[in-house]
Amino acid sequence: MSGTADHDALRVESVSHAFGAVQALKNTSLTVKRGDFVALLGVNGAGKSTLFSLITRLYDNVSGSIEVCGHDVRREPGPALARMGVVFQSRSLDISLTIRQNLRYHAALHGIGRREAIERGDRVLERVGLLDKGESKVATLSGGQVRRAEIARALMHDPTLLLLDEATVGLDVRSRTDVVDTVRALVESGEVGVLWATHLFDEVRTTDPVILLHHGEVLAQGTAGEIAGDTTLSDRFLAMTGIDEREIAA
Repeated sequence: MSGTADHDALRVESVSHAFGAVQALKNTSLTVKRGDFVALLGVNGAGKSTLFSLITRLYDNVSGSIEVCGHDVRREPGPALARMGVVFQSRSLDISLTIRQNLRYHAALHGIGRREAIERGDRVLERVGLLDKGESKVATLSGGQVRRAEIARALMHDPTLLLLDEATVGLDVRSRTDVVDTVRALVESGEVGVLWATHLFDEVRTTDPVILLHHGEVLAQGTAGEIAGDTTLSDRFLAMTGIDEREIAA
């Protein structure tokens, strides 16, 4: 298939994955459309990171199918990976380099020439509000600024799908808000579809498409408001899973 504008940013169909006897994902299906902020909600161990690893080909999916912009990640890994940008939970920038140096290195890995990389770098830094920090070494940045720099790097090759795995973990409330707002502004352009994996229910708006994931199973899909009904999304999740409230507050 070709990755045209007719295709969803991400389509996962009937994907399961196990680590020995432990079933990490069970017949999981979901869709992320361009211009959507889709929240993948679940506590630690739900299967969020496993799903991200399958989408990004760190693990091989042996059941079901995963398509990025119409490209099957198993049959066409090159075109599929070229259409996605990823921000993993663990920090991954070189802290001894400046933000711009990190961006240029990433661009080089994608075959983008130096002059184009410099132009793109300024554009993405402006989009994430870090244009004035381009020459700052990553080691000097705040946690929220590092996250926004990682988002800038993920945007350097103009992806259609943006994957963010617990992108606000360890940040203070202000920094969390800044990072979420940055990503939402990208979505509003209509060019990028976002899969936002989190265990923090306050990062989700009522109109957001949501997938509730627990022990590798999708418990519910729909907008946050549809799933919550006459209660809150977190209360609905607690009722469906029977877990302790403290597990979703951490």
